[in-house]
Amino acid sequence: MPNQVKQTVKKVFEDVADAIDNGTFEQRIKIGLTIDGSELGLEVMKQAAYAIKQANQFDVVLIGQDVPWAKDFQHVSTANSDQNEYQLMESLLADGTIDGCVTLHYPFPIGVSTVGKVVTPAFGRELFIATTTGTTSAVRNQAMVLNAVNGIIAAKTMGIAKPTVGILNVEGANTVERALRTLKGNGYDIAFGESQRADGGAILRGNDLLTGSVDVAVCDSLTGNILMKLFSAYASGGQYETLGAGYGPGIGADYDNNICIISRASGVPVIVNALNYAYQLAKGHLATISKQEYAQAKQAQLDQICADLKPKAATETKTVEAPAKEVVTDQIPGIDVIEMEDAVQLLWQKQIYAESGMGCTGPIILVNEKNGEKARKILKEGAYL
Repeated sequence: MPNQVKQTVKKVFEDVADAIDNGTFEQRIKIGLTIDGSELGLEVMKQAAYAIKQANQFDVVLIGQDVPWAKDFQHVSTANSDQNEYQLMESLLADGTIDGCVTLHYPFPIGVSTVGKVVTPAFGRELFIATTTGTTSAVRNQAMVLNAVNGIIAAKTMGIAKPTVGILNVEGANTVERALRTLKGNGYDIAFGESQRADGGAILRGNDLLTGSVDVAVCDSLTGNILMKLFSAYASGGQYETLGAGYGPGIGADYDNNICIISRASGVPVIVNALNYAYQLAKGHLATISKQEYAQAKQAQLDQICADLKPKAATETKTVEAPAKEVVTDQIPGIDVIEMEDAVQLLWQKQIYAESGMGCTGPIILVNEKNGEKARKILKEGAYL
């Protein structure tokens, strides 16, 4: 062996030894892929696995039935096992064989939901949709508050130091915004984004999803699931998901596994992107970021804020007689639709005539201009604003 080659080999081994000693040496990341269950057949899994293999950034570990092309990959077969794909995946994650996995329809426990990632069509910006599957809480508004934390975790793990957050204009959005602003006031660092519409604010409309006005769009999982399907499959007519990175990783307090979800209609591009998403999450140490963010959020009274969002026990209420009718032209936005009539009744109790209505951006309370300032103060004191 020529001396120059010997010196080069020696240098390589010395560099590796130094990296191990310094704690900077990283083993090659492995991401699992369960290959059974797609409506599009095994061919999409095959093409996605080979695309990752060719890129050579990380290794794919196949989990599932025996197929001829599995010989080109590390393969954990279900053929001679008493465990199904999910059980094998869980054991491989537990023993460190894989650092994450992409799978279909995994049953996450209550308290865990997934953060999807799409590319918005207007400007090609990445948008995290929090969340798209799973249930962080059975109470919708609680779930959306927790979903916001999950979205921040996913975005930070992917390298966005201070992700901007907006709340999709669905039922409960204003209540959720108030809760998140309380969380921020208590010390949890949330960077609220701005709608691109003229009136701004952190409540997002459909336009904001198309343009990617924020980094993280917060919604309930059912709405998020529909959004993911629309973003992913609109170009193919709905039969084949071609865009985005799938429905994302399951995230929740005290949940450690990096398990990313795709659909049975996910095509090759989405599966490839989902594998890359799982790889980046593993590289960014998802579990560590999740623990840190939840610890900070809990320190800012996350648990109490969520407890305050539980539905109040039903009580018998007396109908309040409306004050004398007045011309109402002052619009007060920001009240959830399910609280509109209660808010009107509160103003009537205070002898302010009010009506409920629906503006172009959502529910509104209408009062006479002379009562506008006083009405807003009453509504804020009543926790409607």
